[in-house]
Amino acid sequence: MSLPANITAAIVDALYEDALALSEEARAVFDERYQAPALFQPEPEMRIAMSCEALRTTTRLMHALAWLLNQKAYLNGEMSEFQLRRHGRLPPAEPASDPKQLALLDARTHDLIERSRAFYARVARIDAAWRKHFAMQPAAIHRLKDRLGQAYAVH
Repeated sequence: MSLPANITAAIVDALYEDALALSEEARAVFDERYQAPALFQPEPEMRIAMSCEALRTTTRLMHALAWLLNQKAYLNGEMSEFQLRRHGRLPPAEPASDPKQLALLDARTHDLIERSRAFYARVARIDAAWRKHFAMQPAAIHRLKDRLGQAYAVH
């Protein structure tokens, strides 16, 4: 089994631990905001902003975790390279947040959102580099097809 370009078990394990820690922090931050004391009931606009950002943040982190779990499965021999290339793709990043909604959220929540974006971007760069490793394969297939066509061409 060949290792994906520039991806090692140590890198995947470290990223996985970071993703779990960020996910746990996100759960705590967003749960805390939803469990506001009866004396402090956030405005509807703030609750909507919090809901939107909670969904974006948790989706971003779950996509990264799924990608990392696929990498772990591959590195452990539980998934073939073909399966990883076919099913292990990292989904595109979530759409940008609405700046007006972000302005309604506190600094701790902003920080968490930004760290989840930075983490996702890091995983996306690793995924893109790994996929780039395979970018030449279609060209090689086309060259082989051309050579076969030339060898069996009717003159």
